[in-house]
Amino acid sequence: MINHDPFGTHQQLKTDSIGSVSYYSLPQLENTGAVNVSRLPHTIKILLESLLRNCDNDIITQDHVLSVANWQPQGTRYEIPFKPARVILQDFTGVPALVDLAAMRDAMKQLGGDPKKINPFIPCDLVIDHSVQVDYFGKANALLLNETIEFERNAERYEFLKWGQSAFQNLRVVPPSTGIVHQVNLEYLAPVVFHNKDKNVCYPDSCVGTDSHTPMINGLGVLGWGVGGIEAEAVMLDQPIYMLVPDVVGIKLTGMLPPGVTATDLVLRITELCRNFGVVGKFIEFYGSGLTNLSIPDRATLSNMAPEQGSTVSFFPIDDETLSYMRFTGRHAELIDLTERYAKEQGLFRTDNTPAPEFTQIMEVDLGTIEPSLAGPKRPQDRISLSQVGPTYRQTLTAPVGIKGMGLSEQDLERSGIVSRNDAHEKITHGAVAIAAITSCTNTSNPSVMLAAGLVAKKAVERGLKVKNYVKTSLAPGSLVVTEYLKQSGLLGFLEQLGFYLVGYGCTTCIGNSGPLDEAVEKAIVDNDLVVSAVLSGNRNFEGRVHPLTKTNYLASPPLVVAYALAGSTALDITREPLGEDKDGKPVYLKDIWPTPWEVAEAIRQFVTPEMFRERYADVFTGTKAWQKVEVTGTELYAWDENSTYIRKPPFFEGLTTGRQQIQALTGMQVLALFGDSVTTDHISPAGQIAPGSPAALYLLEKGIEQKDWNSYGSRRGNDQVMSRGTFANIRIHNLLVPGVEGNVTIYHPTGERMTFFDAAMKYKDKATPLCILAGKEYGSGSSRDWAAKGPFIQGVKAVIAESYERIHRSNLIGMGILPLQFIDGESATNLKLTGKETFAIDISDAMVPQQQINVSATAPDGTVTAFKAVSRIDTPIEIQYYRDGGILRTVLKKLVN
Repeated sequence: MINHDPFGTHQQLKTDSIGSVSYYSLPQLENTGAVNVSRLPHTIKILLESLLRNCDNDIITQDHVLSVANWQPQGTRYEIPFKPARVILQDFTGVPALVDLAAMRDAMKQLGGDPKKINPFIPCDLVIDHSVQVDYFGKANALLLNETIEFERNAERYEFLKWGQSAFQNLRVVPPSTGIVHQVNLEYLAPVVFHNKDKNVCYPDSCVGTDSHTPMINGLGVLGWGVGGIEAEAVMLDQPIYMLVPDVVGIKLTGMLPPGVTATDLVLRITELCRNFGVVGKFIEFYGSGLTNLSIPDRATLSNMAPEQGSTVSFFPIDDETLSYMRFTGRHAELIDLTERYAKEQGLFRTDNTPAPEFTQIMEVDLGTIEPSLAGPKRPQDRISLSQVGPTYRQTLTAPVGIKGMGLSEQDLERSGIVSRNDAHEKITHGAVAIAAITSCTNTSNPSVMLAAGLVAKKAVERGLKVKNYVKTSLAPGSLVVTEYLKQSGLLGFLEQLGFYLVGYGCTTCIGNSGPLDEAVEKAIVDNDLVVSAVLSGNRNFEGRVHPLTKTNYLASPPLVVAYALAGSTALDITREPLGEDKDGKPVYLKDIWPTPWEVAEAIRQFVTPEMFRERYADVFTGTKAWQKVEVTGTELYAWDENSTYIRKPPFFEGLTTGRQQIQALTGMQVLALFGDSVTTDHISPAGQIAPGSPAALYLLEKGIEQKDWNSYGSRRGNDQVMSRGTFANIRIHNLLVPGVEGNVTIYHPTGERMTFFDAAMKYKDKATPLCILAGKEYGSGSSRDWAAKGPFIQGVKAVIAESYERIHRSNLIGMGILPLQFIDGESATNLKLTGKETFAIDISDAMVPQQQINVSATAPDGTVTAFKAVSRIDTPIEIQYYRDGGILRTVLKKLVN
């Protein structure tokens, strides 16, 4: 029975495979004569369908439906509540999300409510992929050794996740050593069209995920994007995402990629174009005849890097390629039939003859103009033509310290060292490739580039080429299927001969889990103060992310990763200079070992089959023997262990009451940090290894944890004591309160002492002094890390004033009750002559409204007052409520109690 259908759009769709299913018809809405739905971008249609189906004239009203149905390219943008079909999580962000839900159950009981109300209301999948590290490499048993260490390090976390799987409904956990969340989502989890069997209703699949690269699923025609863990938890609890209806930028693709050019080269160019064009906070939708020449894995590569492009989504509509991929990956015939019939019925199916939708802005890209490229040395949007990497590397070394410079002198360039390892002695210089990693779902989901890497390895081995002894090589596929087709093709053996042994099924190097370098290599780098490189097939290369010792980091396609491992240096022009010599002493060039498009296509045709996908995903939730041995005890409330250094009850619900809070002015604030542009969540949120001597390290030592067992910050996201101590602890962070100093240091203003951020924050907290942060452009860009908001919250930060924000981080700040303010265009901390020594006051009240101009005053130590206005980046009415309650989870909990 249909309870709400105010527009009369509920209809039946007849299928051959599953019979009649109900749906909410977009063409029928258009037939009412009030709207013109067919002209809308596909992404807007999907938002519209969700509103139409969930319209209850309470949370979702008819006005919401009509505001989206009447979307105009340049029109007014209204707030809407969007309900995704499902949620996906990875373990780094999934563990703290489940920790919060477990703590909410405790708080619910304390407030007199039913703890079982704290439970996912929609399907949720958590994929454990972020914990494996490359401790062992270059040997046949590296996978087993790394898995063994992984389970030893993460026993408490994995026990907790197994408890969550049994305690919470609608939660499935994909165990370790299975794959990377976005590749598993692409190859298996995503239905494309969702069939709710309980209600026998179908609708477009959509998802939000606790990882910024969730948009990878856009390549399959599924609308999805990354949100903070805080926001995802609310969605899990049946709360909508409140968002402004977006602008949609259309990117028209024409032509086809030239021979020798990969999808990786294309995505690096698209990323560069989008950053220059300006798409932050917008939807991207691809259209045009060029789509027909891109496979789903190629499209998924483009969609994966939506965060680097700056967009919320980078979407490809459903078409014949989508259906072909569903068959290719072994999806059930009835699901493919439903997808085709539903998409065509709803006007969501694309062909080359489909009229172009109306877009806010349009870009055009001729695929035939794309060239081989890398991105680096410090940002994914900084594309470099392959032919320019080597010739410009010297300039990179000598340019002033910045996003493209290392600040070395001419004399510094002469430094070098010797690495003695495996009975070989190699000279190592600036630009040496210390890490060559085939990693990340961005590329390992694409058989064309993975098989190309294998073919490059095969030809290199046959010519007698070898990898330099200082290069740490690794292969970390995003699913078991990749290993299967590399084995079946015989190419895995050639990769192994070059050192690319399987090290794990997870994100590894792409998220900083690159593990230690060989001691001899590390000593040569440190003793000679060398600038060395990492080349990886990932999506992020921010400072300090890949490895502390690789100061120049480049994103590249898997075959180019193999090529640079052979070359051994990013200072070499591998388009003109030889990679090495063959058995006869003759030079071997890149062109000599690069596969033809026909060779790659033939390898895919012969060795990648639907049966592989069906077999490998048949028991995807079972896990290895190590996972099966993990024991848990199941109760509705989690039994917190006070001695645990992994899982700890967080303080986010302390002092919560069911009464109404009041928004009050913020006064007496001291500046904890003064930042420039492009401070990322990698800089803010604890990530990577825990540095000896840091506050987090000292805490673990006090708890009796030896350094070998510290693990990474990411693995300890379920412990607020570790995470708050690691906030702002990045070794490459630049706090302008201490100019010329890099790393975890700030000023405690009352005494002028230098100390770590955490130590200063605790001194301020002891005196009940609130804190604020001043920043430049793109504050909080990067991964959707909720601890980039949770950590500052625990440290006592009440407000951030920045020139601009990345979308997810702005939302996360509000989700933790931190006020995001934005300098008025043309103003900044610099031109207002703010030094960070001032005491700040922000004039807000309970009557504040979204995007209000706020009066701010900054009083210098000599009494001079600088008054200015800033725009509140609390953008929507519901975000006002979140801020009032002290965060989104407190708002949700109060609603559920009441």
